[in-house]
Parts: sequence; structure tokens; C-alpha cells
Amino acid sequence: MMSEDDGDVMVVSLTTEVKEAGVGNVGKQIWHEMTAGVGFWGTLRPLIAVALAIIPFLFLGQHFNRKHRKSFDFFFLQIPLSFTLILWIGLYVWSIFDAWKDSSILVADNSGP
Repeated sequence: MMSEDDGDVMVVSLTTEVKEAGVGNVGKQIWHEMTAGVGFWGTLRPLIAVALAIIPFLFLGQHFNRKHRKSFDFFFLQIPLSFTLILWIGLYVWSIFDAWKDSSILVADNSGP
């Protein structure tokens, strides 16, 4: 319920900037959408980490992400797991996923607003 004293009106105005849709702006927007806003290296980094992690026994994806301790831990863990092939395959698949996850986190942390 409004009384006579509540006659104040709030006016909100927003300024908008209109950009023309030139070829350069369209190209920039397409590139931004393709690379998820993190640039060319940010898009390729997780793929390279996975490609290196696919090489068995060496855990190079973790080294690529500068997680050297984790790579050495996985390397020494595979020795007893190699006696049971099923557990070794689990470690191998996990290392590929872990390399992709760590690389994606690095890209997300390094891409500013």
C-alpha cells in the first residue's frame, strides 16, 4: 500500500555499446567459441597431455603437467600392480584421465577473466 509520501521513482538507465558485425569481429567470436576463451595453447594442452599419457609405463602426461612426484609414484606403483594385469590397466587408464584433468585445471587457472 503506497502513501502520498512514497512518490519517489527510481529510474535506471543502461548504456549499450553497439558493435558492427564486421568480418574481423565475427572471426574473433568464432575463434573465441572454438577455443573456449583460453586460446590455442589452452585448447591443445589437455590433448597433448592425454597423447603423452597414452604412452605406457612412463606416465609422461603427469611430467608434462609438472606433477613429477605423482608420475614417480605411479611409476613405482605399477611394479607390484604389474603382477595383476587388471589392476595395472586400471592405473594406466586412471593416469590418462588424471593427465587430462590436471591439464584442464592448469588451463582454467591460467586463463584470466
